Amino acid sequence: MVIPNTQCQDQIAIGIIHSKPTLPVVSKNAVIFIEARFKKEYGFIVKFSLREPKHWGIKMTLDKKAYAILNRFDFEVQPVGVKFLPKSPDTVKRLTENMALCEMLKKAQEGGAFYADKKNHTCEAGSYVLGQTDAAKPYINGEFGAGLKIFEDTRSASRLYNYIPKIGRGIVNYVAFSRLDELSFDPDLLIFLAKTDQTEILLRALSYRTGKMWSSKYSAAIGCAWIYIYPYLTGELNYTITGLGHGMKRRKLFPEGQQLVSIPFDLLPSILKALEDMPWVLPAYKPDGLVFVKKLLGKLGIDPPA
Repeated sequence: MVIPNTQCQDQIAIGIIHSKPTLPVVSKNAVIFIEARFKKEYGFIVKFSLREPKHWGIKMTLDKKAYAILNRFDFEVQPVGVKFLPKSPDTVKRLTENMALCEMLKKAQEGGAFYADKKNHTCEAGSYVLGQTDAAKPYINGEFGAGLKIFEDTRSASRLYNYIPKIGRGIVNYVAFSRLDELSFDPDLLIFLAKTDQTEILLRALSYRTGKMWSSKYSAAIGCAWIYIYPYLTGELNYTITGLGHGMKRRKLFPEGQQLVSIPFDLLPSILKALEDMPWVLPAYKPDGLVFVKKLLGKLGIDPPA
């Protein structure tokens, strides 16, 4: 007999089977909660063993088979997995060079997994949006942005710091990077450098089952916040056109006119599944697309426009 799933205190939904002496991997609090619920609702005491996992909470683990659908894109540049960590990882080595956060994406695309800490950053914006440092007053009050001529004056430049996404202090101390074909960890983000026809398919995979609106957020400066931080904090896919934004443009990191698409971990499974199930080329996009549309309208009882 299976008792229906119960939402535990640490938000792990589990099913309890009477005949089995152990639970799936859950936290200690969850086990205590389930034992108490059993005693209250079913009138007898049950004890469950606790097997401590490497990570608490619901873990979205994707294997190489799940990612295999992405090979169909034949990307010129491999997607990059990014993970935010409170402690240094033991599966990749520390970056030996110092560079800006946006440059780390380019570095990872070239191959060789690594992680970076606060000392690796040469651009204050990157360590600031990661919550690793505070920004100096000339940045916050707009003097720097106005001095760069990105903004007309300090009042417009200072607005930037009122809306850019930023991780809280002390949460992220390390950031790991790896190309998809070298990935040894569950990424918090998967970042694509894609051409427009590839981006269209990725975005359509987002909305194929959900109907979600496509939305792009970016700013004239501190573009790294929208590629890394915004998707991670909100769980929303974000994309931008390469060649926009001050830092990445002046560093000439990526070919202009392509798209950087950043997908957070909680959207990855559904997007990958949609890529497997949906048509990559819509019927209306094909050479006989107009005929297809007219036939569909007729089938639905709608007179096609003249």
